[in-house]
Amino acid sequence: MDTLTPGTHSLTVDGSRQVYHVAGDGPVLVAHAGGPGIDHGYLRSADLEKRFTVVYLEPVGTGDSQPFPEDASYVGTYARFLGAVIDHLGVPRVHLLGHSHGGFVALRYALDHPDRVAGLALYSTSPTTDEEFWASMRSNAASFPDRHPDHPEAADVLPWLTFDSATDEEHTDALRGLMPLYFADYWGERHAEYAALREGVRAWRVHHDGEPFDYRAELGDLTVRTVIVCGRHDFICGPVWGAMLHNGIPGSRLVMLEESGHFGQTEEPDAFTEAVTWLISVE
Repeated sequence: MDTLTPGTHSLTVDGSRQVYHVAGDGPVLVAHAGGPGIDHGYLRSADLEKRFTVVYLEPVGTGDSQPFPEDASYVGTYARFLGAVIDHLGVPRVHLLGHSHGGFVALRYALDHPDRVAGLALYSTSPTTDEEFWASMRSNAASFPDRHPDHPEAADVLPWLTFDSATDEEHTDALRGLMPLYFADYWGERHAEYAALREGVRAWRVHHDGEPFDYRAELGDLTVRTVIVCGRHDFICGPVWGAMLHNGIPGSRLVMLEESGHFGQTEEPDAFTEAVTWLISVE
């Protein structure tokens, strides 16, 4: 079977099965979901599939991409598996879309293999996970109930930040418990839509070294066409980190989604699609 035939494909990388799904038509866009350990399904975009041949990875350790390597690292292992898929596709250069943790992975791959990347979309992500990054996340999360005084259930979200899950099922429960944090207005007019997304997400426990990283000193080396997509109300990878990427990557474009949190492809799908499609636009 051709590596880019629509449907589900797999290959073996370092003894683990790596699954990916192909949909759409156009230039190849490899999409890496966030997490680590979150199912790729939330990242599916019918609009992007009208413009690209989208290759959705099941990140190693999720779904049928098993087993998770025992010596895995927070970014490097995922970048290695991403590279194996790109090599397997047989396309000289691909576009990359990385969301959140997937953005860490896509950025690392682009820095290491610039000749294989035609365009880079860094979506709700950051060039570093230093202590300032995590402190900002904790501070933004702590203020969440105060920002939603009409919804006392907002306080129920916070205990999930420190919940220590022991199983994949508990990890999924924790992710679902946290989901309201990720939206600009979870309890607004589109609550039913967001609640359905919340109930559909899945997560797997993955064990990695958890080492912080800081790629800021390397950003100036990137010459690939790059768009940074950021939600104005993203509590974890918000405007500070989007601006840091934009200021560090020469010639990059920053698209701020003014009504979005961490899930701009759901909250502002048209603006999100336009931003990513800029990678293949003719100016």
